Amino acid sequence: MSETTEMSRVKHFAANTAGRDLAVGDIHGHFTRLQAALDAVKFDPAVDRLFSVGDLVDRGPESLDVDEWLLRKPWFHAVRGNHEQMAVDSNATGRISYECSLHLLNGGAWFYGLSSIEQDRYASLFHALPLVIEVETAQGLIGIVHADVPRASWGEMITALSGSAREADHVAAILQWSRKRLTDENHTGVDGVRAVIVGHTPLRQPVILGNVYHIDTAGWKNGYFTLLDLATLECFPPIDPALDYGWE
Repeated sequence: MSETTEMSRVKHFAANTAGRDLAVGDIHGHFTRLQAALDAVKFDPAVDRLFSVGDLVDRGPESLDVDEWLLRKPWFHAVRGNHEQMAVDSNATGRISYECSLHLLNGGAWFYGLSSIEQDRYASLFHALPLVIEVETAQGLIGIVHADVPRASWGEMITALSGSAREADHVAAILQWSRKRLTDENHTGVDGVRAVIVGHTPLRQPVILGNVYHIDTAGWKNGYFTLLDLATLECFPPIDPALDYGWE
């Protein structure tokens, strides 16, 4: 069961009482690698669910497969990352635009090889993705966004998303683009939620700042996919405390 609120900006999921809930970092068109990571932890699509922090496409060779995962795998759920947002914005403004140039510079060439009908279809698919996912667990609420939470509390962020258009757009930009928590090494965390799971910044291994878990370990690049169990907050593979996380 899921519930979408705030004009599809927030999607809420009830607790999974049958299997596991896992989260994964940025995928960037590497779904075959992702499937191998799921196989390694014996992911069971009959009872388990996988939540993505977004950036499903661009850079990798399998971006076209994103519709297969979003439309035909009912156990797979994603927020809208900045790369999905770039495709949406470029499709709205046209090929001769700053938005189009930005997307091309960031691995979006696959999108512009499509017909206009196909571009519209993928853009609509991405636009339908929420900015925020909430997942209930027995231990408390888990929040999933792409990059960062721009408020001290989860509730304040949710409220801001339903405020004025200007405020909501500002919050959305931070949710999708900000790296400030990492660059500031901010350990204060986010009140009102057990944990927040984010990606956006490729790291050598996951890093936990307060209750914010950064899990993009560059499985799409030269790293590996981290899978985080939302019930236990354990990472697979495990975090090595002897190593720093570093930016990839």
